[in-house]
Amino acid sequence: MEIIPAIDIIEGKCVRLSRGDYSTSKVYQSDPLETAKRFEGWGLRRLHLVDLDGAKAERIINYRILEKIASETSLVIDFGGGLKSDSDLRIAFNSGATMITGGSIAVRNPDTFLAWLLAWGNERIILGADHRNGKIATSGWMQDSDIELLPFVQDYVGKGIKYVISTDINLDGMLSGTSNSIYTALKQNIPGLDLIASGGVAGMADLFALKELQLSGCIVGKAFYEGKILESDVKNYLLNV
Repeated sequence: MEIIPAIDIIEGKCVRLSRGDYSTSKVYQSDPLETAKRFEGWGLRRLHLVDLDGAKAERIINYRILEKIASETSLVIDFGGGLKSDSDLRIAFNSGATMITGGSIAVRNPDTFLAWLLAWGNERIILGADHRNGKIATSGWMQDSDIELLPFVQDYVGKGIKYVISTDINLDGMLSGTSNSIYTALKQNIPGLDLIASGGVAGMADLFALKELQLSGCIVGKAFYEGKILESDVKNYLLNV
């Protein structure tokens, strides 16, 4: 299971939210590139980069930061937030994203999302299945829907999606533990699913528990920024996987 650090961007700065609430925004680093380089120095290979300004505006905004991180690190970047049009997608890939995550567009405009999947392939197009109380949320988690998580993921896997990032919004940024029962249900009902967990990681124990569930990856944010998981913890983990 791969550890994937998260960098969320608001007004060019590296921030974290609690439960997706923009009013809880806390700045951890004014230069996202320095944060990305720090994670790279720990031996991590992936990065989950989220344009929170773009998620709210529903169009890509912070692509220059993506471009900078992509050009000055060797991190494999999964980029999301505000990708709603073919133009947004081209900008993201041209700016250095290896993969993109589509969440809101997969709900509101599935034809466009499936066209991206067909054009770019399932190694580059990731489904974002972020949920609150078991229902998919959109627009930077500001809008709830009536769409149930499991059938939503099942439907897209049936249409060719390989990788799914699923965030339990109620746990995100709370350092209170991960949504293991939901991940277990997804894995049991969708054999072979490449599932990436997100939300709630409080320490290494959570990562080891998720690894036991045979998840493909776990996105870690606040646990890094608040010192709950240290560089030494990461390096020890990487030595044993």
